[in-house]
Formats: sequence, structure tokens, C-alpha cells
Amino acid sequence: MIEQNSIEQLKQIIDIVDVISNYVELRRAGANYVANCPFHNEKTPSFVVSPAKGYFKCYGCGVGGDSINFLMQKENIEFYEAVEKLASMYNFTLSYTNTKHNKDSSIENLLEQICKYYQKQLNLNQSILKYLDDRGISSQSIEKFSLGYSGESNDFINFLNQNKIPFDKLLEIGMIGKGNYGYFAKFNSRIMFPIFSASNKIIGFGGRVLSGNIAKYINSSQSKIFNKSRILYGYNLAKESIFRDKKVIITEGYIDVIMLSQAGFGNSVATLGTALRKEHIPLLSKSDADILLCYDGDSAGVNAAFKAALLLSHKSGGVVLFKDNKDPADMVLENKKEELLNLFNNPIPFIEFVINHIADKFDLNIPLQKEKALNEILDFYKTLTPILQDEYRLFIANTLKIAPYLLKIKNKKSPISQNPSTHIVEEIIIKSILENPNLLDFSLEYIDSSVFEFKVNEFECLIKGDMDNQILIGILLDESIIALDGDNFYHQLRLFIISKYIKKMRMIKLDKKILYDEKTKIVREIQDKLVLLKQGNLVRFD
Repeated sequence: MIEQNSIEQLKQIIDIVDVISNYVELRRAGANYVANCPFHNEKTPSFVVSPAKGYFKCYGCGVGGDSINFLMQKENIEFYEAVEKLASMYNFTLSYTNTKHNKDSSIENLLEQICKYYQKQLNLNQSILKYLDDRGISSQSIEKFSLGYSGESNDFINFLNQNKIPFDKLLEIGMIGKGNYGYFAKFNSRIMFPIFSASNKIIGFGGRVLSGNIAKYINSSQSKIFNKSRILYGYNLAKESIFRDKKVIITEGYIDVIMLSQAGFGNSVATLGTALRKEHIPLLSKSDADILLCYDGDSAGVNAAFKAALLLSHKSGGVVLFKDNKDPADMVLENKKEELLNLFNNPIPFIEFVINHIADKFDLNIPLQKEKALNEILDFYKTLTPILQDEYRLFIANTLKIAPYLLKIKNKKSPISQNPSTHIVEEIIIKSILENPNLLDFSLEYIDSSVFEFKVNEFECLIKGDMDNQILIGILLDESIIALDGDNFYHQLRLFIISKYIKKMRMIKLDKKILYDEKTKIVREIQDKLVLLKQGNLVRFD
């Protein structure tokens, strides 16, 4: 049994945002993060994560708790299994009251032993070392990426027996199989690429065979520690560069990652023999980096890039296609680093790539074909935010050579319409501040809670810093309210103050208790402020 004190120490180092973002794409909202709840179907986010308090809460289905509770719910595991998984993620050594607990038999430890065996086999095999050298992979990269060679199946089984490694655990994670003639290695005569978790623990392997009519690449089987739809090869080594440079290069293969790393592109990763999936998005979203999809320019690569671009249409970055049957590893080997850099600096934005790919499927000179292209593009267009719809409306019109009015933009609550209701404007101002707290100090230079008619309490909660207030969470999670930033927020605040001064001037004119001379003076002061406001200046509302 795990000691309670050990569990408490683990809790102190856990980052709940880091844990949950491995499963859910979180979006910052003030001091918290929000997402669609992973435990029930919903369209509007009601799932809130508080990094300061270390808790999550869904206001839709009611589930909540800390990181341990999240893992128990998400993976349907027991309390102690969740604790051990978190300890593994954070490389934390747990203390057990039961001294018989054998840490050396953990799966992670077994995989480390196997990795060292593969490395030893590689050093004994000159033909494989020559192949790697011919591919341009340096001895430093072999060591950095812990490359190895699996050797023959019988040799591997003998190694397991000699080291008394439990076969049941390796069967569980798919490293070995069992047939009519006993146990056998799943990886036979293959170059081995260890696959690490983000916390630098070996969780599986990829293997490449050099000859024979079998699959060129295979990966470890899906298991409780290995899910290739959530893993990116090389991420453990690339994450520091990704967070620093705010850019991640996604390739199709292990060797691409290794060669790009040699060429100085340390922010390179690869999917594991499968296309980019939605499960990868939370990991990619942690750094808020530009995402570059680097795929082959053949039809398979273009189709894979299209599917990935659909998932990434709300992200910055784009698609880079390699032509003439070249891949990043080939270009590094041919010393074409400058050409690579130019490709990486000029990707095709995801939305443009999707639109062009759809349009290219049709003969736009035929009206019926053009209509089909428009309908398919509209299905994608409707998934974009209003700002992106507005941004790409003319691009689509020019691509299809149609009138822009044929693209109808979603009708949400307009953030800067000519005459929005006061209620909506107040919600927009508050949500904008919730999503960008720096706007609060700026706003307080020009307004206070007295200017609000409907959201007085909400604005006062903002001033007090009570970001966890459930009323504010309601505004924060309402996707029909559009948050503004920069010039748009400035413009909306100015229009808001104008409307308040116009209303105030109307009320003063009707107020019979104010003397005529005083009334004239106040009205003139308001009129002077309105002139400044209508010229584009911000003036404090008094």
C-alpha cells in the first residue's frame, strides 16, 4: 500500500493543467482553463480547471475533483492505479508500507532493460551501423535517440530468461507473443526506435525492417501505457525547443525527426505510423506553438494533410508538402538546410489548404461542379469562427469565382454591431476581461461598476478578482458571447461610453430638479466629451 504522506508529496508537484491537457484540449479563460467536458456530450464548454486550486469541475454533469479523481474517471482505474500513473508521469518515487512491493518489476523498468539490450545488439552489428551511417545518422544521434537493434527472436527470448524478466508483463504490452512453439519476439531483426513519454519514460518501441515482404515499420501494441494516437515520437527531446521557439514540425517518420534534429531543427516530432488525430491536439496545444505539417507531396500525403488540416483549422501554422519523392531526411542528407528553412517559413495556412483541396476535386468551369464545390466548402466554412469566416470570405469567392454574398456568415451576438443591446455589450466587455485580465486595469481608467445597468455585480466581482464566481463562469462558458481584444475592445468600450453619455444627457434634459444654468453647463460638458469620443478618443465616464 502507498503511504499517505507519499501521496500528499506527489500532489504538491502535480500540475492539474498538465495532467488534464493530455486528454482534453484546454483553453485559457482568465485565471482558469475551460473545455468541453470529456465525461458527457456537450457543445458549450462547462468543464472548468483551476490551476491555482488544483481542481476541475464540470457544471454540466457535476463531476469534479483533483488530478487523481480525473484519471480514475477518465481511465476507469482504481485510486492507487491513478496515483502510480501520476507518479510515473512526474518521475516521483512513491513510498510503500508493503516492503514486498517490487519496483524493479515495473513495466517502465523492464522497457529500460530491453532498450539497453537493443543498444548492445546494435553495437555488435556492423551492417546495421553502416546502414544508419549511409542514411546520414550520426553516432551522436544514435546515442541521443537511444537507437538499437532487436536481433533474432531466439536471442531475445534467451535474454529474457537469463535476466528473469516476467513474460506475463511483456505479453501484456505486446513486446512478445505466444504460439504453438512457445514465446517469440514481436520485433525480429529490426532497427529499434524507443518511444518516450513527455516525461522521458520509455513506453514502447518502433521497429524498422530492412528486407523481406513484411511491414516496413511496426510499433508496440496498444496497452495501458502506450496509445499511439496520443504520442508524438521525439516530443520528450523536442518539447523544450517547441516551448521556446513556439513552433513544432510534425513529420511522417522517425528518421525525419532524427535528421532534422541533426540539422538544428530540434522542434521536430513524428506521428507513429498513423495520421494526426484529435487525440494529439491537447499535447500540441500545451505550448501554443505554430504547427507545421510536413508531409509527402504524393496523393496519400496530400490526403493525410487535408484530414489533419481540418483538425487544425483553428490553429496557427500550416502545411508543407515535399515534392519529387523527397522527405525531410533526404533534404538534410543533401545539405539543403536553407531550402528546408524556406519551406518551414512559408507553409500553406490550414484553412487555405482545406479550401484549395476541396476546390481541386471539382471542375470549376462546369456550373454544377462549382455548386458542389461551394456546398462542400460551406460545410467547412460553417465550422469557423465569425472572425475567420469574415477573413476567408473573399478568398473562397476568388477561388470559386463567385459573388461573396453567396457565403452567409453565422449570426451570433455581434460584438460591434451598430446598435447592440446594452445587456449584450456589458456581457461582451466582461467576457473580454475574463479572457484577458490585462484589460481590467485599462477599463478602470474609463469606467467603474456604476456605468453598468445589468452586470453591476459581475463587474464588481472582476474588480475583486473573484474569477471563480459562478455567475462569471456562466458568462465565460457562453460561446454566443464573443470576447474582444486590442482595437476591437477599445472600439466597443468607446461605443459603450458614447451610449451612456447620450442616455445621461437625455435624462438630465428631462430632470426638472436641476436649474437651467446648471443643466446647460452639464449638457455642454457631455457634448464636448461626445465630440472627443466620436473622433475616436476614449474619455472617462463620470
